[in-house]
Amino acid sequence: MERHAMIVAGFGFSTRATLASLQGALAATGGTPGALATLADKAPALAPLARKMNLPLIEVSGPLPDTPTQSPASLSARGTGSVAEACALAAAGPGAYLMAPRAVSPDGLATCALAKGNGQ
Repeated sequence: MERHAMIVAGFGFSTRATLASLQGALAATGGTPGALATLADKAPALAPLARKMNLPLIEVSGPLPDTPTQSPASLSARGTGSVAEACALAAAGPGAYLMAPRAVSPDGLATCALAKGNGQ
């Protein structure tokens, strides 16, 4: 049975981000994910959006993959250039690729990136 590639929306966000911030970041990507992902310590704040969208929430921990975006603030705080891109890639699995660079919410408090898994 062939598995279909899943699109994962990875999120990075400020502690001040609201549900509207998260929704705005996702909307800015223009995509429709099959799952949401963020760092394990941020998962409780993303859970309401996952419930609202009836999507699985993937908690990412451990070493994060390299990302095309290199935000100095993200590098300093989390050791990765983009939490959103890193979480999307990690959650989508080996061989995953970013569909586009991260998108920023209109209020600037959240970012979202879409990654597509290879479906294997």
